[in-house]
Amino acid sequence: MWWVDVKAALGQRINLEAILCSTMVMFKDPKLAMPHIFVPDIRYIDWAVLRRKGFKGVVFDKDNTITAPYSLKPWPPLASSLECCKLAFGHDIAVFSNSAGLHEYDHDGSKARMLEGAIGIKVIRHRVKKPGGTAEETEKHFGCEASRLIMVGDRPFTDIVYGNRNGFLTILTEPLSLAEEPFIVKQVRKLENSFVRYWSRRGLKPLGQRLLPDPNICVREPHPSQD
Repeated sequence: MWWVDVKAALGQRINLEAILCSTMVMFKDPKLAMPHIFVPDIRYIDWAVLRRKGFKGVVFDKDNTITAPYSLKPWPPLASSLECCKLAFGHDIAVFSNSAGLHEYDHDGSKARMLEGAIGIKVIRHRVKKPGGTAEETEKHFGCEASRLIMVGDRPFTDIVYGNRNGFLTILTEPLSLAEEPFIVKQVRKLENSFVRYWSRRGLKPLGQRLLPDPNICVREPHPSQD
C-alpha cells in the first residue's frame, strides 16, 4: 500500500534506532564505529585472501555500497569485484538492507524478491534495523557464527556499528554516489565521518578480529580491468 512505501522512505531517512545507538557509541564505546578496513570501494578488497583466512560469508549493505541509492542495479564498475567475491565465497553472499528484507517495510518479502532477481544476491529477511538487533538471522542464513562473516557498508554508525557489535569483520567503503541521496542523510553521513576521523586522529583502534589480526593484507589496488 502507498503508506507503507511512504513509511519506508521516511524510515530510510530517519533511523531512530541508529540515533539512539549513535548516542551510546559517541559517549560510551566509540570503538564500535571504527572499521577494521576502510577502502574507497569493494574493488580494493582481495576476496580470495579473506576466504583463505577462514571467513565463510560476506554481507553487503545495499544503497551506496553495491548500488546507487534506491537502484536495483549493481554499480557497473563493481561488477568484476562482485564476480571475484562470488568466485571466492560461492553462494555465501547476501544483502542486509534497512529497506528490502526488513519486516517493518517489506512484510511480504516482495521488495527482497525483486532485489534478488535484479542483482542475483540473496537478501536476508530480518526484523530490526541496523545497527540494532543481533546477528541471529544472519548466522542462521549462513550457518556459522558471526565472527566468520564480513560486513561491508558505507555508514559507520549503522553498518559498521552493527557489524562490530556482533563480531563481524567490518569494511567501510566510501559512498558510490551522493547525487540521489536525501539531504538529511548527507548531513548525518558528514557527522558520522567527522567523528570517525576525530577518533582515528586520537589513536583509537578498531576492535580486534581473531581471523584477521592484520587487515591490510586483504587490501590491494584494483586491477586495471576493475577501474
